[in-house]
Amino acid sequence: MAINIKQVLTGLLSGDGVRAQFLRYAITGVALTVLQAGVYWGLAGPVGLDPQIANFVGYLAAVAGGYVLHGRFSFASETARTGGAGGRAFRFILVSLLSLALNAFWVWLCVTRLALPLWTPIPLMSIVTPALVFVLNRQWVFR
Repeated sequence: MAINIKQVLTGLLSGDGVRAQFLRYAITGVALTVLQAGVYWGLAGPVGLDPQIANFVGYLAAVAGGYVLHGRFSFASETARTGGAGGRAFRFILVSLLSLALNAFWVWLCVTRLALPLWTPIPLMSIVTPALVFVLNRQWVFR
């Protein structure tokens, strides 16, 4: 009995159920989070840029493609059904700014307040922030 990986992946990623949307969101989100964290780490570490500025530049890099990728892949079925790109774009920007604020808080808490190493906000940026943003995107932005 051979398992056709392509069929399994297609089955897991297709449809508009929470599981399929979450898996698509996770794939896209991991790529965007790695981009954001990499830019933050590269600028705050080797370049020596202020950690908050590095976080903001990382945010800009990740959010640039997030709207398109999430709209066309993560929540594709929702986007096709609901239309209203103007309102959706506004809601996406608000959620995106919330994620920026939350990541800025993680940087402040870990690096500034607790004087921990520069890498310490990255787990929070990679787990807590994306989980909250998934819920907001699913329930409010791409509804």
